[in-house]
Amino acid sequence: MGTQRAVLVTPSTYGADNRAMLAGLAQLGTNGRGVAVITGDEPLTALVALHEQGVRGVRINLSLGVIHQTGDIEKVAQRIAPLGWHLQLLMPLDLLASLADRLRALPVDLVFDHFARVTPDLLGRHPAHSLLLDLLGARRAWVKLSGGYLVSPRGRSDDPQLHPLARSMIDVAPDRVVWGSDWPHATASAGRHAMPDDAEQIDALARWSGDAHQLHQILIVNPEKLYGFSSRHPS
Repeated sequence: MGTQRAVLVTPSTYGADNRAMLAGLAQLGTNGRGVAVITGDEPLTALVALHEQGVRGVRINLSLGVIHQTGDIEKVAQRIAPLGWHLQLLMPLDLLASLADRLRALPVDLVFDHFARVTPDLLGRHPAHSLLLDLLGARRAWVKLSGGYLVSPRGRSDDPQLHPLARSMIDVAPDRVVWGSDWPHATASAGRHAMPDDAEQIDALARWSGDAHQLHQILIVNPEKLYGFSSRHPS
């Protein structure tokens, strides 16, 4: 695909064991950044060690509830705030909407996985979508245009119904949108849908972006800011 840098995220099935992700970061060197899973009870020294290895955020997956519950959000956010990390969230839409006030009060930036799980049929119709747009517009959150096949009713990244959904987020905050491949596509390996084509996902992103400048911003400029990569583009 021609990508040179990558962000590795500890998957939920590993719990709070970040060793596989950290091994990947060791191979990527300065071209890699990581998003870890923590309980919130780790000593600061352990978090600093993760930072030195390239970690820049923590993920909480409330869709599965394996490690975290909603009550852990504030605890984890408080623990990572001194490091300047972000909190990456994945949860059902109704739960997201119900946490609006709590999320707005957190001391860290938020990153929402997979279009925040908003599906095309709920565009402009679900309070979670409105909340996401509010947080993006206030520069309190970021959104990943990742795993389009997960929210597409057709299970495909090239689904035309994803275009207005993606544009609703890009139009509000083009500087707060990033992309992710969702590789290695665990849900597809589990047989829940067809294995996505990663090049096809990039093609879809190019269409959503609309022009080369915005595509460059989503793929390069925005992740440099979010993940702390060194800039490689002219100012």
